[in-house]
Amino acid sequence: MAIEKIDILGVGISVLNLETATTRVLTALAAGSKGYICVTGVHGIIEAQDDPDFLAILNDALLCTPDGMPTVLIGKFCHGKEEMGRVYGPDLMWEIFRSTENTSVRHFLYGGAPGVAERLAERLGAHFPGATIAGTWCPPFRELTAVEEADLEKQLTTAKADIMWIGLSTPKQEKFMARYLGRLPITLMVGVGAAFDFHAGRVSRAPRWMQQSSLEWLYRLTREPARLWPRYRRIVPRFLFLFARQLLDTTRAPDP
Repeated sequence: MAIEKIDILGVGISVLNLETATTRVLTALAAGSKGYICVTGVHGIIEAQDDPDFLAILNDALLCTPDGMPTVLIGKFCHGKEEMGRVYGPDLMWEIFRSTENTSVRHFLYGGAPGVAERLAERLGAHFPGATIAGTWCPPFRELTAVEEADLEKQLTTAKADIMWIGLSTPKQEKFMARYLGRLPITLMVGVGAAFDFHAGRVSRAPRWMQQSSLEWLYRLTREPARLWPRYRRIVPRFLFLFARQLLDTTRAPDP
């Protein structure tokens, strides 16, 4: 059954929480349903406003999960979807590893800076000893060459992986999934961004109370101001303006 979505600036965000998203992923794996999953917040929604191809990629995803609290709050208060909850990339990855431990599901890790995917495999393997991590790949910071594409396909064929975790940035990871899903022997691709750095221990996560209070963005900003402040300054005001306009357009009474 197709998952319900809400429209936020033209992007269809799936009506999910962490539990229902996990169930959907496990169901797709069991059925062999090929597709990619985008973990999408305000950043991705704003990027899609200027990139029609990226907008189409988000809307063609098997799931486009509500990554940030703004998408969750819009679902709850503007669309009446009380069941919506944050489906954050690191949390979804952790939950899927927990749920597939001691099963036949095979994982492949693609992304991160040099050595990060290998470190991530070690840490996940230590925490989930019954999980099968069939391979890792650290891609270059550019498009793959034909030789690299062939090597990746060969490695995935040997690994017999079911789910490929993509740890790149938005929109790079989503464009990679859309481009390569049909060309690689893999069932599911999931773009989880910073999850590689978090779970590899390269970047610390906010304290639990900040996560639960929707303040993780503030914690990350204090840790990486040079990288994140320009992004926040660019996307947050624009998102607020565009969403306010969308809200007015949908609530304005029709002309007589």
